[in-house]
Amino acid sequence: MRSDPVRIALSQLTTGPEPEKNLGLIEEWTRRAADAGARVVVFPEASMACFGTPLAPLAEPLDGRWADGVREIAAATGTVVVAGMFTPAPEGRVANTLLATGPGVEASYDKIHLYDAFGFRESATVEPGSRIVTLDVDGVRLALATCYDVRFPELFRAHADAGALATLLAASWGAGPGKLDQWDLLVRARALDATLWVAAVDQAEPEHPKGTAPTGIGHSRVVGPDGTVRERAGARPELLIAELDTDEVASVRERTSVLANRRQELWR
Repeated sequence: MRSDPVRIALSQLTTGPEPEKNLGLIEEWTRRAADAGARVVVFPEASMACFGTPLAPLAEPLDGRWADGVREIAAATGTVVVAGMFTPAPEGRVANTLLATGPGVEASYDKIHLYDAFGFRESATVEPGSRIVTLDVDGVRLALATCYDVRFPELFRAHADAGALATLLAASWGAGPGKLDQWDLLVRARALDATLWVAAVDQAEPEHPKGTAPTGIGHSRVVGPDGTVRERAGARPELLIAELDTDEVASVRERTSVLANRRQELWR
């Protein structure tokens, strides 16, 4: 028996340094997504406040005012909202957290792989996570990942092993030579590695980039379990609506048995 596709929205916006203003953007874009019939609305990494902002002073716990505001938006629209925020961590650092909340759903994921690359040291201010996180929406298991995680195929295969049919990837992708090509290649490769859907939402490219902190380049995309791009956005702010046919995952895995054919005993 076929299951119904999951209708999702990728909210490719640009956030600023003020959490309250960004919460207003989340409400606006979530309502637009709900009006388009989305069941899950995914926002980028650093939706609470953009990188380049001092993070420790604005970090809040998962039961704090900002997260509660996201919960209220999700409840009012009947959607599951996934949004990037910063939560307190030991020694004055923060966790780079994805909050997933909505009717029947409450989960959080702390970014495992920190962006110590291309001249930026995320680990100077951020504590890495250590848990793989999945959530179930209408009987469909979804997994969470953040930005630099996309360079690590083992995480996405772990999502598949945990029963996920799709990974929701939130990013604030650093700009630079070749970075768009890398984004496209990596998102598609991770879908092929794990034969699952990858719904990747990036911050939109800002009109006036400042400093060296990662901002975003846009080009959010939804990639099928066969590695083909099904929906894509441009560089500017955009709401991308897509349907994930979860039955397609089983079909692709039957034809392309990369998970079943692994020789994991050789790598342990």
